[in-house]
Amino acid sequence: MSAWLRHHWQTLSLTLRRLAGNPLGTLLNVTVIGVALALPLGGYMLLQNLGGIAQQFAGNPQVSLFLARDANKADIAALETRLKQLPGVRALRFISRDQALENLKQSENLSDVIATLQSNPLPDVFVLETGSSAADLEKLEPQLQALPKVDHVQLDSAWVKRLESLLQIGRTAVLILAALLATGLVAVTFNTIRLQILTQKDEIEVSKLIGATDAFIRRPFFHLGFIQGALGGLAALAIVYLCMRILNRGIVELAQLYGSDFRLSFFGLSDCLALLAFSAVLGWLGAYMSVSRHLSGIEPR
Repeated sequence: MSAWLRHHWQTLSLTLRRLAGNPLGTLLNVTVIGVALALPLGGYMLLQNLGGIAQQFAGNPQVSLFLARDANKADIAALETRLKQLPGVRALRFISRDQALENLKQSENLSDVIATLQSNPLPDVFVLETGSSAADLEKLEPQLQALPKVDHVQLDSAWVKRLESLLQIGRTAVLILAALLATGLVAVTFNTIRLQILTQKDEIEVSKLIGATDAFIRRPFFHLGFIQGALGGLAALAIVYLCMRILNRGIVELAQLYGSDFRLSFFGLSDCLALLAFSAVLGWLGAYMSVSRHLSGIEPR
């Protein structure tokens, strides 16, 4: 066991020295891998942040019940009693048509328009805050619509569901892009290892002549692919982090205009480690395919 670990350590040291001995080639390969991984990674980060916003607003869905114009005080009181008896209703708020009109008059952009109205066109409204999900509210909508003196029911969380549908499409697109670029990463590693094998062809032939096993010869190339993939993952994380910092400058200023403190957040430690493992495995896979394809054709003459 100790001999096996020692051989792997020696191979790893040799691989690192070879990478350091060709800094330009190593930098170019790592950059190509990093850019390829950064594209789907950046898209995933944006979707993750937008998904957090959707969950934040969807966590407290509301329903607005617009009453008929002929609803009187007795009708409103009876409806309020029935609404309070509904399961899951956390809060119930009534906005009279006069109150709604006064709120509109306080808006500078609409004050002139409101002043020209001869009568109040706004209806009375009940606003329900529930602990139900958007899907449960959709099932409840026909029951609310059937209540007396209810003219229209509006689910305020409907836009969240539309956003979730768009996010799901975005996730699918990111997965497709990631699969395509992962194939490109494997191809880059495949070609790099092929060039290494051709460069060291004479060394490989001599090693086989003195009795080196195929596993011993393959080991450095596997390490090369693994390390190159891991370095590409680090480069991708660095690229996405730098882009996030640049974008956050404008996002923070825009969010402040709307009274929000929203900003893009980076991945957690577990996500970063998962990406590094994924990129390293892809690098190893490219090396394995290249070694299996080209090394078997090199035999001592």
